Amino acid sequence: MNPTRENQGQLAELLAACARQDAGAFTRLYRLTSPTLLGCLIKILRRRALAEEVLQDVYVNIWQRAAQYDAERGRAWAWLVSMARYRAIDILRRERADATDPFELAESLEQQIDADASAAIAQESLPGDAQHVARCLEQLGPEQRNSIRLAFLGGRSHPEIARALDRPVGSVKSWIRRGL
Repeated sequence: MNPTRENQGQLAELLAACARQDAGAFTRLYRLTSPTLLGCLIKILRRRALAEEVLQDVYVNIWQRAAQYDAERGRAWAWLVSMARYRAIDILRRERADATDPFELAESLEQQIDADASAAIAQESLPGDAQHVARCLEQLGPEQRNSIRLAFLGGRSHPEIARALDRPVGSVKSWIRRGL
């Protein structure tokens, strides 16, 4: 799904109908958004089977919390993506509690993220926004770029990024804020 003004309104209407427990609207919302949300989850979790399980949890959560969506606070698509992203981050955090070497994990993540960013720039089939974001990231300094990549592409929290980069949490927060 490519969120436009037109389908932002449609998504908001579908969420409002879901809040009224309209199962048909929920089905339409799922069909419209699930392929893209699954792609986002696969990108974060790196495992399709796990991403599919998380997607199911996300849609149960959407059904239960649709009444909490407020169009004045943000776009419907952003609300859906953030629900998926936060659920994926929760899963990663639970898995990382078992990780033994945070530096090895950070190095591996940085290599994956760098490879993903390079591939994204090289692919002409990516939407213009994705190419634009990749070019913008390349213009940032290494601290900002790595912090943003670990946060948004790697699904890491500020303290996790600080540990991985061996930097203070305040610095990581500043780099991300300034870089954005």
